[in-house]
Amino acid sequence: MKKLNVRDIRKSKKQNLQMLTCYDFQMAQLFNEMEQLDIVLVGDSVGNVVLGLDTTVQVTIGDMITFGKAVRRGTPNKFLVVDLPFGAYSTITQGLKFGATLFQETNAEALKLEGAFPYQLKLIERLTQIGVAVMGHIGLTPQSVHQQGGYFTHGKSESEAARLMREAKALEAAGCFSIVLEFVEAGLAEEISKAISIPTIGIGSGKNVDGQVLVINDLLKNGPKMPPKFCPPVGDLYQIKKDLVTEYLKKQKA
Repeated sequence: MKKLNVRDIRKSKKQNLQMLTCYDFQMAQLFNEMEQLDIVLVGDSVGNVVLGLDTTVQVTIGDMITFGKAVRRGTPNKFLVVDLPFGAYSTITQGLKFGATLFQETNAEALKLEGAFPYQLKLIERLTQIGVAVMGHIGLTPQSVHQQGGYFTHGKSESEAARLMREAKALEAAGCFSIVLEFVEAGLAEEISKAISIPTIGIGSGKNVDGQVLVINDLLKNGPKMPPKFCPPVGDLYQIKKDLVTEYLKKQKA
């Protein structure tokens, strides 16, 4: 199967790009065999679903390097994106240092950065200038969940919708090859997708975007809690694994 590159993804408007998160070597090996999967994301959501943290804020650059390297070893044939975590790009100088380190250590094809403040746009410009491909991310930005005031749909008011549209266009101008739209009002997500020439990848932002991303642990229901409403699970691996291990233990005790 052909491994995508940045040029391929830029040309993939309206082609239903599919991206899933991944955090470990064995799942990465499985993903590597899936022709329908376009992009693999090592998200800082690893903090929630693997490390048991309340938010992604506590995830470190060291965590992302460790998990990014593990997934890279299992997915040599997939376009790999790794999240630059909270605190790693508070300044342009810091962002360049940690961004280059993460990119180099994980051997990823791209990094993903949340937000579109002026200094973040400048950082994206600088990163792309030194050869680091960048995926943008606006709407709900989990690294700013405390500042934003929780988890909710963004872009419902006219002023907020106008701001998100400006941010999407600014991220494209700064050099992003694609943008994640998280919890963006569905109609606005469609408008943004039509207004920019790079692909939009939605999560909880409706169907009228250029692709979708989901957390694999939600899709497969790896945990005891139900996933978000926008991600109805395709199975219940938590219960399946529980049943299998319980049956094994019963046999051992018999």
